[in-house]
Amino acid sequence: MRHALTALATLATLPAAAQELIVYTYDSFTSEWGPGPVIEAAFEAECGCELTFVGTGDGAAMVARLQLEGAGTDADVVLGLDTNLTHAAAETGLFAPAPTDMPAPDLPVVWEDPTFVPFDWSYFAFIYDTTVLAEPPTSFESLAESDVSIVIQDPRSSTPGLGLLMWVDALYGEEAGAIWGELADNIVTVTPGWSEAYGLFLEGEADMVLSYTTSPAYHLIAEEDGTKAAAPFEAGHYMQVEVAGQLASTDQPELAEAFLRFIATPPFQSALPTTQWMYPAFPTPLPEGYETLHVPETALLLPAEEAAARRDAALALWREALSR
Repeated sequence: MRHALTALATLATLPAAAQELIVYTYDSFTSEWGPGPVIEAAFEAECGCELTFVGTGDGAAMVARLQLEGAGTDADVVLGLDTNLTHAAAETGLFAPAPTDMPAPDLPVVWEDPTFVPFDWSYFAFIYDTTVLAEPPTSFESLAESDVSIVIQDPRSSTPGLGLLMWVDALYGEEAGAIWGELADNIVTVTPGWSEAYGLFLEGEADMVLSYTTSPAYHLIAEEDGTKAAAPFEAGHYMQVEVAGQLASTDQPELAEAFLRFIATPPFQSALPTTQWMYPAFPTPLPEGYETLHVPETALLLPAEEAAARRDAALALWREALSR
């Protein structure tokens, strides 16, 4: 609470003249059903400024866009990278350090990143309809041996797609190529981002879709539909921690820092469980229904530097296997 009051006090001291903060993020965050509209209204009410979210496709595409735009980018803040991308993003030299007075996040892992502020997290999982699929696969091997169809996302443009790539890499290492080869005939299509993939699943185009263990909460809470579930994989599930960072080139450094501090406050965090359908990164009560979600016994997450070092080799195995 002390940090929340500090954040609000900082916002109150900002000049009242109209200022604009531009935040690059992924498309689903800015959609009318995503957290963007709620958070935009809450932050603007505190800062007396204009917050503009700019959708840039999916998360992984943001790093490529920033590399192209360089220090001339219009963005003041980037929101929606994850720990599979933060090392590469920091290596661009485009990001400023995070405020040093941020409160400690509430995550299943120790957070020591000096540049990026976490805002939500969950575990990757394949989501299925319990009325269609009675016995879901419990491993990548059993999935490959089955005729269960899946929709996944492209790891070159999508953070869930990259998360799946690192999930397989973390479990199988040099044998990952063989697993991808065995999974190839289960894959209906590879989409650029999460929204397209989940839409195809809901339209009945595949038995399962790569998403999150928290995705069934949407159906349960918003639709009163308890038929969607996460397939529990016995070997463990890879985690995603999503982050935001301030661009060093911003002409609104105080406003950008105020937004990063705002991420840790209740107006931002309380919007996430029922708009983003992810766990908040800072202590926040969860709505009824979250207690029913699958919580993996084993959590997998490569350190950011190791994920960056293994990414290109893992991507080469994925491309080779799926191009056959």
